[in-house]
Amino acid sequence: MSVPTKGKTLHNTTADGASKNVKDIVFWGNGDTFALISKASSQEEGWMKSTKAMQTSQGVVVQVTTQQRNPDGSYAIAEALTFVPFVTISEERNDKNEVTSRTII
Repeated sequence: MSVPTKGKTLHNTTADGASKNVKDIVFWGNGDTFALISKASSQEEGWMKSTKAMQTSQGVVVQVTTQQRNPDGSYAIAEALTFVPFVTISEERNDKNEVTSRTII
């Protein structure tokens, strides 16, 4: 397995942000189908944990992801998906109508 020549960008939170930070990113469909609920990362330590959710008519599909940089520079990734019925994604917005947080209620 080859080791990436540039460090992985761990701080992206939207498709728009990823487009600005990752010069060769390509999307097919809506890059924001899953909305970020929470994220924590450390570029120095090489790890990232995130929770994303996708609203459906019957509830929410929740995805959790953990990435950890290995000693050789490659990354180990673990993901899990589950469906939570009868809940919705709630957003809080600031004065500029920008999303500042999301929760599943």
